[in-house]
Amino acid sequence: MEVEPVVAAFTPDRIQVPRAERDFFDLVGPAIKNEPLTFLCGHREYRFGSSAEPTVVRVNDARVFTRILTDGSLGLAEAYIDKKVEVVRGTLENFIAALIRADAEKYIRANPVSLLKVATIRMKNLFREREANVQAHYDIGQDLFEACLDDTLTYSCGYALSADDSLADLQRRKIDRICRKLRIRPGDRVLDIGCGFGGLLMHAARHYGARGIGITLSKLQYKLGNERIAASGLDGQIAILFARHNDLPAGPFDKVVSVGMFEHLKLSNYPAFFGNIKKVLAPESLGLVHCIGCASGDNPRDAFMQKYIFPGGRTPTLSEMASQIERCDMPILDVENMVRHYALTARRWLENFQRNHHKLDHGKYDERFKRIWEYYLSCGATAAMASTCALWQVLFANSHKIEIPFQRV
Repeated sequence: MEVEPVVAAFTPDRIQVPRAERDFFDLVGPAIKNEPLTFLCGHREYRFGSSAEPTVVRVNDARVFTRILTDGSLGLAEAYIDKKVEVVRGTLENFIAALIRADAEKYIRANPVSLLKVATIRMKNLFREREANVQAHYDIGQDLFEACLDDTLTYSCGYALSADDSLADLQRRKIDRICRKLRIRPGDRVLDIGCGFGGLLMHAARHYGARGIGITLSKLQYKLGNERIAASGLDGQIAILFARHNDLPAGPFDKVVSVGMFEHLKLSNYPAFFGNIKKVLAPESLGLVHCIGCASGDNPRDAFMQKYIFPGGRTPTLSEMASQIERCDMPILDVENMVRHYALTARRWLENFQRNHHKLDHGKYDERFKRIWEYYLSCGATAAMASTCALWQVLFANSHKIEIPFQRV
């Protein structure tokens, strides 16, 4: 299918369409033919779909098309970051969603140059220590996370009952559901692997009478989390340690939980991760892992996320997680895919960031950083609605004799 531009006015460049531009629409045009998109390229328009209010994108440099064809999602992201692609009507989320729905990436992935660039980024991240990969994201700055997150500084998918829910409601409800799924009782000793700023531990201590330890590889989370615990008067009840997942504090623990940490592990780390949980989890006790995942056997890595956001990150399939849990003889009691809740959570983070960006130090968080962060959060919302992305919440036990309720929490 050859896509011809609709020319807004007769100009000398009417028939002089740049080769990269024509190649892009010849290749990707058939994929997006039903999507409500309009591209503005100089005096030329490329209209797709039949919507009266399409998302309108202006391409300011024809070389963008070459970058997208050779670099795929990374090329598009960097074109947006460099202001060579702008969304002039509609939202960035809608634009990315249209490309994902049309599976335009598969047309681009056929290009060997694109595959080579993704592989190069992945190899670079593999040779970095996991601690450095974690700190590359989570130690960006306290002010940034305070600008994006709710008061609990919870940086993981919330749980919605309504599209109008506030971010605080999403996170409070998510944390409380986890506590109820784990059946936390007064006096329970809880271990939180990858505890962030300690929001879940603080909730479990304050509302369920738990005692606990959290571990993190983020220096910022370790420092600020313990400061928040002390300020709340819970420092004799819970604490955060700077430690790795393969160096867990001595058990036994009545409950073990990990939220938003597992996706930073390599596949080769999975056996040790669940094996270590098995060692410290008390008999007839419960564990829960909550993480971004993939609901497809084809589990591609996004080059933009690998380069700019989560270097070394990997989203697990359910089968990869389940097989390791079962090998540790820990029966799985419940699996929930909460991915639709992530879309609303990411939108709330984006709204907060855009509302608060002017308060941040623009020497550190300049306009380029702003566009990187906007693209990241828009991708998060989009992936949750239109891709093979998943959000796994897997509940398991350290006994086959444990009572299983009739209903999920």
